[in-house]
Amino acid sequence: MEHYDVIIIGGGLAGLTAAIQLTKQNCGVLLLEKERYPHHKVCGEYVSNEVRPYLKTLDIDLEEVGAVNIETLQLSTVSGELVQTVLPLGGFGISRYAFDQMLYKKAISLGVSFIFEEVITVNFKNDAFTIITESGQQMASKVVLGAYGKRSSLDKQLNRDFIQKKSHWLGVKAHYRYEDFPDNLVALHNFKGGYGGLSKTETGNVNFCYLASYSSFKKEKDVERFNANVVSRNPFLGTFLKSAVPVFEKPLTIAQVSFEPKRAVENHMLMCGDTAGLIHPLCGNGMAMAIHSAKIASECVHEYLNGKNTREQMEKSYEYRWRNAFARRLWAGRQLQSLLLNERLTNLGVLSVARFPILLRKIIRSTHGQPID
Repeated sequence: MEHYDVIIIGGGLAGLTAAIQLTKQNCGVLLLEKERYPHHKVCGEYVSNEVRPYLKTLDIDLEEVGAVNIETLQLSTVSGELVQTVLPLGGFGISRYAFDQMLYKKAISLGVSFIFEEVITVNFKNDAFTIITESGQQMASKVVLGAYGKRSSLDKQLNRDFIQKKSHWLGVKAHYRYEDFPDNLVALHNFKGGYGGLSKTETGNVNFCYLASYSSFKKEKDVERFNANVVSRNPFLGTFLKSAVPVFEKPLTIAQVSFEPKRAVENHMLMCGDTAGLIHPLCGNGMAMAIHSAKIASECVHEYLNGKNTREQMEKSYEYRWRNAFARRLWAGRQLQSLLLNERLTNLGVLSVARFPILLRKIIRSTHGQPID
């Protein structure tokens, strides 16, 4: 049985970033991921600039893959009332297809080990972990990071609270060719029972990713009808869907998207990214939070492996730093989602921020962090 310092379950942004940082700190790292790279994921694909300085310390060059600089936000109501503002920090647009592939190549070049299989079992005993994959492979480590995303069969094994509750959200994502969309813009448009974001990616295509309630979606039964009969009633989205040319054969979807609170440490595993807590997509920095959480986890793990902390101290330190970095943002995201899903309040809110743009920038700051390095 192979032994490692750290095993990471899940190879999204959090898992890959943690693997890169820990390997740079001379840790032996194995990353377990179900799918081979590159592949698309349901994701907003706009990243806050708060993580740019940190990515530079990992020698991640966003310009290398053509990430699009974004500095302007548009927000519209169901009926098409529109407000626009400059983003306080700005961000960049990049597809998960390109971003994950770039991080994967970086991790490989540093010597990170990869196994592309689903994890079936995680056991913790005698201060060490044993992991079993779907093919029956077994491996051991001192530390395990959970970075497997929004939900997994492992959540059931760990008996996590949120997995016991039904979620009423569906995520839909596709890329489109649409020449009239500005490079520097991220747009958030509301429709009955949900909201969607538009932004350019490194290919020049526009990513359209939206979140819809099951109660509104089930009346139409499929994405095509829902887009035509519900999403398109927002005049901006209607114009976009009428003129844009789909790039994907069919949209990607993800069911049971849960925004229930989660614990940052489960069964001594440090949870990163969406595995630890999912911020509402409208806030536009879930990807940045995943990267930031990987940084925090990697620092705590490095201290533990170098004898500066006990396991208990490592876990408590991670929980504290995770709450300090993200708890307020997650709370603000929940409040903002409640407002945007109430058509009357959204109309009033857009009118207010149109008169006082500084209010919208304050709201944006409440869901974003400061630049990290």
